[in-house]
Amino acid sequence: MKYTRLYAGADCESHFEDVEIPLEERGGFSLLSSPEKTTSIIFRETGGDYYIDWHNAPRRQYIITLEGEVEIETSDGTVRRFGPGDIMLAEDTTGRGHISRAVDNRPRKSIFVTLE
Repeated sequence: MKYTRLYAGADCESHFEDVEIPLEERGGFSLLSSPEKTTSIIFRETGGDYYIDWHNAPRRQYIITLEGEVEIETSDGTVRRFGPGDIMLAEDTTGRGHISRAVDNRPRKSIFVTLE
């Protein structure tokens, strides 16, 4: 299983990194990751005109898109789209941050899982 990490580098610019989540067989019929401590879960719906100019993630948090898409632009100029089933770990809490915008004027539903 994979997620995309959004982070601030030593250059104070935001960047993407693709990360593979290690999964292990722990008995039963599935593969599991190691547990991570979380602090809350937030359900979010944004409109089709969603646009937030340069900003930082308010905390380390996984963002899981359920419906619709979002386009994220990092300060290094890279643009990626995230749609249903995509997971992003936002941890660019410092530096220049990133831009978030709706895609195709469609609303988006997502879940934010905040980390300690």
